Order: sequence, then C-alpha cells, then structure tokens
Amino acid sequence: MAEGGKILLVDDDPRLRGMLVRYLEEQGFVVHAAASGVQMDRQLAREYYDLLLLDILMPGEDGFSICRRLRAQEPQLPIVMLTARGDLADRVHGLDVGADDYLPKPFEPRELIARIRAVLRRSQEVRSSHPAPGSLVFGPFRLALDSRDLWRGGEKISLTDSEFAILHALASHPWQPLSRERLLAMTHGSRDATPGTRGIDVFISRLRRLVEEDPGEPRYLQTVWGRGYVLVPDGGDATPRKEDGL
Repeated sequence: MAEGGKILLVDDDPRLRGMLVRYLEEQGFVVHAAASGVQMDRQLAREYYDLLLLDILMPGEDGFSICRRLRAQEPQLPIVMLTARGDLADRVHGLDVGADDYLPKPFEPRELIARIRAVLRRSQEVRSSHPAPGSLVFGPFRLALDSRDLWRGGEKISLTDSEFAILHALASHPWQPLSRERLLAMTHGSRDATPGTRGIDVFISRLRRLVEEDPGEPRYLQTVWGRGYVLVPDGGDATPRKEDGL
C-alpha cells in the first residue's frame, strides 16, 4: 500500500531505521532506507521520492551539509530533519539550510506522521500552483521521468535501468562534467550495471548510439578530458575534450 507517498529515510542507526521503516509502511508509505549520504545519492539518482527523512548526526557528511547540498540539486524535494540535538540553535540552523521541518529525538511516532503529512500537503499545494516539469529536455530529446522513456518527437526510445539512471544523472546536471566515479556512485545498483568505473563507458557508448547522429563525434554526450562526461543540451562545444580517455 502506498497511499501516503514514497519516502527515503537516511539514518546511520540500523535499529532506528528498521523501526521507522516498519512503522511508516504500516501508515501507508513506501519507504526505502539509506545509511549515509553516499547511499542516499545512489537512491535519489535511481528513483523519485516524495519526501526525505534525514538524520543530522551521521559519520562522513552530516545532515546539515546534505540538506544544503540537496537544496541546490533538488529544490522541490521536501526534507524533514531528525536529530538527537534538539536545542534552538540547531533547529534554526536546520531550517536555515533548507529543511521543511525539524523533529528532535526522541519523538512520538504519531507526531512524526503528522509532520510528514503536513509537509507533503504543503508541497502538493506548491506543486499544484507551480507544476514541475515531468521531463528533462536536451536537443530534440525528452527524458520522461515517470515512464523512464526517452522520446524524440513521437518516437519512443526504450532505456534499460542503467541507461536511464546515467542519462538522468547527466541531464539533471547539464554542462557539469561528471566523472566515472561520480556517475557510478549516483547510479550503482541498477539491475544491469557493470561493476567498476569502466562499466560507465559501456553505457555511455550505448547511449551515444541512441542519441547521436555520429556516435564517434558526439554532440550531446561529450567527454571533457580529465573531468568526465557531460551532457550539452544544445549540442555545442563543452570545452576541450578527448574521446579516448578521462
């Protein structure tokens, strides 16, 4: 049952993750979990979520840093922060970096549900008055995010999970070179993914055969020497590039 929406829970405490996943699913939500910012990035690159539940105190990148970064990358994603640090300064800081709500631990599960639903209602109201596009466009192509298909005019081009994930990652960051390592981190876990960073080259080659008139001289999926692959929406020059390596 998915009446409530689709939630990504990011918390490094496995016991709390398990409890929250079970409780939220009982309340009608679809819930996926991640233990770190790295795992979160992989999930967000593969799937759409209605809301992010984000812990603050985590090893590596903390919740404040993640929230600030996501606000630049995913401005419409609702974020509710969870933390054992409940003092006023931390709450204000959490809201300042872009959280939609902030709930200190320990909390009453019913209050969490009420806050999630309130944030989702506000988000839905905003989206209804300012509908977000359901696709990413480059050149003559449109990448449909709901059906995960690529369209050229009225022609549908079916994509594998990995092809969609990589193209989505690149199209979501136009003009920004993404290294093999970054693309692997953002897309790892797709069913037909090839292990290792060199597997990214295979999928880029396949995508070029789908979107380029001359895959040997790509206009949209270009290589920036020393930096990575980049999607150029207008098919122009992405800056100096070398096709035989990164």
